[in-house]
Amino acid sequence: MENLSEALEKLKLASADGAAASADGCLDSLLKALGNNNTETSMKIQETGVLPLLPGLLQPQSSCSTRVANIIAEVAKNEFMRSPCVEAGLIPPLIQLLSSTDQEILLQTGRALGNICYDSHEGRNAVDLAGGAQIVAEHIKSLSQNPEPGNEKLLTVFCGMLMNYSSDNDSLQAQLINMDIIPTLVKLLGIHSHNTALTEMCLIAFGNLAELESSKEQFASTNIAEELVRLFQKQTEHEKKEMIFEVLAPLAENGLVECLLDVVAKTVDGEREEDVTQLKTASDLMVLLLLGDESMQKLFEGGKGSVFQRVLSWIPSHNHQLQLAGALAIANFARNDGNCIHMVDTGIVQKLLELLDRHVEEGNVTVQHAALSALRNLAIPVVNKSKMLSAGVADVVLKFLQSEMPPVQFKLLGTLRMLIDTQAEAAEQLGTNGKLVERLVEWCEAKDHAGVMGESNRLLSALIRHSKSKEVVRTVIQGGGVKHLVTMATSEHMIMQNEALVALGLIAGLDLVSAEKDFVGANLVSVLHKLLSDEKSAPEIKYNSMILICAVMGSEPLHKEVQSLAFIDVVSKLRAHDNKTVSHQASLTEQRLTAQS
Repeated sequence: MENLSEALEKLKLASADGAAASADGCLDSLLKALGNNNTETSMKIQETGVLPLLPGLLQPQSSCSTRVANIIAEVAKNEFMRSPCVEAGLIPPLIQLLSSTDQEILLQTGRALGNICYDSHEGRNAVDLAGGAQIVAEHIKSLSQNPEPGNEKLLTVFCGMLMNYSSDNDSLQAQLINMDIIPTLVKLLGIHSHNTALTEMCLIAFGNLAELESSKEQFASTNIAEELVRLFQKQTEHEKKEMIFEVLAPLAENGLVECLLDVVAKTVDGEREEDVTQLKTASDLMVLLLLGDESMQKLFEGGKGSVFQRVLSWIPSHNHQLQLAGALAIANFARNDGNCIHMVDTGIVQKLLELLDRHVEEGNVTVQHAALSALRNLAIPVVNKSKMLSAGVADVVLKFLQSEMPPVQFKLLGTLRMLIDTQAEAAEQLGTNGKLVERLVEWCEAKDHAGVMGESNRLLSALIRHSKSKEVVRTVIQGGGVKHLVTMATSEHMIMQNEALVALGLIAGLDLVSAEKDFVGANLVSVLHKLLSDEKSAPEIKYNSMILICAVMGSEPLHKEVQSLAFIDVVSKLRAHDNKTVSHQASLTEQRLTAQS
């Protein structure tokens, strides 16, 4: 810090004499010190009162103005330095430097102004008063006429400066829109799409400006949809795709959706490779736009929206990509009960079933997966379940039982599980389907695919829970499903543990004799002992485990196991449980254990 104090003193003297040349060495020392420890050096600069001396060194003809601008840019990285920079009168001389033709001076000046404006009301005001944004916007326009790679860094800095200047400020954003900045940025996106930093700046700028009503017209006059489609195609990084998408969301209402739909219409019958990729990207983006709840609801417009209707017409299309996008879009529209009920009432299920029927033999896996996703979502509202079952959804879904594709298996299981929830008749019909139960038992062992394994267990349990049928219980016992339900009771997910325990309770209640051998073989009693002894077990797990203990007492071998494991100790402790239902069940279970010991 010795050298720093010395450099700051020298700088004071040099600026007092107006001797820019003798300031050179001090400026280099300052930049070095800022490079080593920016915050501490900035504080020192602030304390020694050097900032107000810098305007004198920022003269256009001065040899050291580049380095002074660089120092200001570095110092203004600290939030606590931005207001002092404004108070020291640095903005007007910096803006004067924008008339320079020297690239390096422009670069450092752009950085300095951008950093002072970052999150600083005072900084933005000062730049606004001095007319800085207008000059920077003119620079960007003239640089965009000249697509030299050498200009990219400067363009990035200038775009960044305007971003910082207008961020979260409607009136400053409106000012930029009035300067016709949007067409210029769209043009830059087209020319410099290979430059990550610059495209990122343009994207953030679009995202900010798109929120203003007045930007609609300008966006509509550009080919932004096509540029974003092209840019999206080039991306390999997930983060970058997400970023493009975030920009798209606010643009969705500003005519972008119509542009995307036009791209689809133009390319759907195209033979060229370019048409195929454009169609894919435009329809993919369309689906992505529906991931945001707000934009999805606006485009749905109570099921009357023209966008919703257009997307619906993709499902019967002959083009696989459009079928896929259409089914995915329906799955995205089906994210709340109101939309789902409306769609089922207006016959979408039939369209999806016809689509699935076209893909049973040699089918396209992604289309199968998407159509099943849509059906699963549509089946969530209770009022839809019986309507969908009457429309034959379960029968069509069962045609995919032979699929070897885990994503399809996963969605098929989820769809059936949603359909039979609270539907006893359907649960009984499916639960007595030997082929289905056999396949579920097979998938319960799919260790490589945790999702499929979990869903198979859950469907097996659901068939029993919703049908409460002895026939279903028999089918599951004969198919070898009991041991999987016992394993499911040890799952790390409480909801799955609970579903398993309720199903096992029904098995014990409806056909203990047939299940006895499997219960013994799967060590059911010791599993229940563990669940009751484990302090981490949730109250409902403890409650259902005690119900099950009482239910298996009618079996001699199971009764013996219960006695040998000293259940009474564990259960009597639970009489003092905080949860009233648990403590009450513990008293009942203790009486049962004592009576039968």
